[in-house]
Amino acid sequence: MMMSSAEFRESLRRYNPRVFVNGERVASVADAPSLRPGINAIGVTYDMALKEKHAALMTARQATSGKTVNRMLHINETSTDLLYKLEAVRLVCQESGCAQRYLVHDALNGLWQATKRADVEHGTDYFGRFLAYLHRVQDEDLTLGIAMTDAKGDRSKRPGDQANPDVYVHVKERRSDGIVISGTKAIVTGAPYVHEFLVMPCRTHRPEDAACAVACAVPVDAEGVTIVARPAGRPGEAAAKFSGTYGQSTGVVIFEDVFVPHERVFMDGETVEAGYLTTSYATHHRHSCIGARAGFGDLLIGAGALMTEENGLDPDKHGHIREAMVELITITESFYACGVAASVYGVKDGSGNIMPDPMFSNVGKLLLATKIYDMHRVAHYVSGGLIVALPGPDEDHNPETKASLSAVLAGRPDIPAEQRLEVARLIEDLTASHQGGWYSVISLHGGGSPEAMKREIWRNYPVLEKVELVERLLGRGVLDEGQRVSKQPGRCCATGCEVPEPPTVARTKSSISVPGAAE
Repeated sequence: MMMSSAEFRESLRRYNPRVFVNGERVASVADAPSLRPGINAIGVTYDMALKEKHAALMTARQATSGKTVNRMLHINETSTDLLYKLEAVRLVCQESGCAQRYLVHDALNGLWQATKRADVEHGTDYFGRFLAYLHRVQDEDLTLGIAMTDAKGDRSKRPGDQANPDVYVHVKERRSDGIVISGTKAIVTGAPYVHEFLVMPCRTHRPEDAACAVACAVPVDAEGVTIVARPAGRPGEAAAKFSGTYGQSTGVVIFEDVFVPHERVFMDGETVEAGYLTTSYATHHRHSCIGARAGFGDLLIGAGALMTEENGLDPDKHGHIREAMVELITITESFYACGVAASVYGVKDGSGNIMPDPMFSNVGKLLLATKIYDMHRVAHYVSGGLIVALPGPDEDHNPETKASLSAVLAGRPDIPAEQRLEVARLIEDLTASHQGGWYSVISLHGGGSPEAMKREIWRNYPVLEKVELVERLLGRGVLDEGQRVSKQPGRCCATGCEVPEPPTVARTKSSISVPGAAE
């Protein structure tokens, strides 16, 4: 059963998590004004899946059950799945800024791969446990919080060398019926308003740190779980034209002697496979981040174009505005193109899963991480200084100043000043408020720091193949032989050699259009 956003909100009432926001205990997550924008944002993923025009993107058939499930909970099998997921994430983030739920998709796909690998190597039964859990999550249309990033403590020391062991989540005790975990996850997206947490390792571990190589599922209100979170967006602020409706809370999640039954444990001490889980999740997630930030780019492109129009400028006549808008479009579509390439060159593995190409996923994520500041700069350039200089929204209703301000703060004579000010406040909210700064930081560090992407690019790029190419050009007759070198080792075409057209969605002009590749 797929829920609506209203049903999602109501479903949160079945849980009673221990949540603190701004120093106060939250009595009801579903009713807390401070969390409403975050619940609204996740709600977009529910409502869009119920709309017929978005069904092809927002839903998928789960092969192991034969059931239609939300795209955010689907296990990818083909390049088409990757393309549709990328476009689906862009679609929901156009509406919400950051819909958050795509992290669930990324973690489920990583766990699918890692649990199968662990079973093959160690004779465990993790995959069977995970598959049963996956089907329940899909059947109930749940939203999960991905508890991956540990507090880490002293960054110069490994987990086992920390003075305080609780800076990493670790297995504290093993019982006949399950495990007991303790520790702290420092950055958990949407932590207060999810149904359960997927606890996952955040790095590779040595054998002596095996207690930290744990993956398991924990209900949000399990005994011993405490969530200390920030508000989602800027709820209640009149100037928050966007983040008053949509936002994201992040939380520190503290696990204190939390019992997890065996059927909810998907990895326990397998350090090699836990390391593989970390990197595979990162690849899936960085691919999704590309779609998410492209959706945010669409918001900036639309807002910048609207602000330009209401300022009385015409990009066709004012070249500097046109040049800036083209720069914004180019940035957005260049990293999105990497997402398309990562989908087309997806890597099929023995588990039946297809993972986005690691090199293109990391290049795209690195571009968006470093170019987010240029996106903000261009939005500021085309919009003008009014976005931070205009009076506060209370003056819009002040009888002593409203008339005077309306007369002088209008742009084009046929567009009311109120409309111009509304767009200016929207751009301020997205780029120049503390919410704007938040978008910058999650773009830079979400899914790993730029250094992590650089390491993966260097690890996956076929540099030696390029060296061999030059060596042959210098003396081994490659030009005479007419040989060509593929973009990636052993890869000359898309998986299956055909990439179908995705369905038409609202963003028609910039929807994916990839011609099929001949074998």
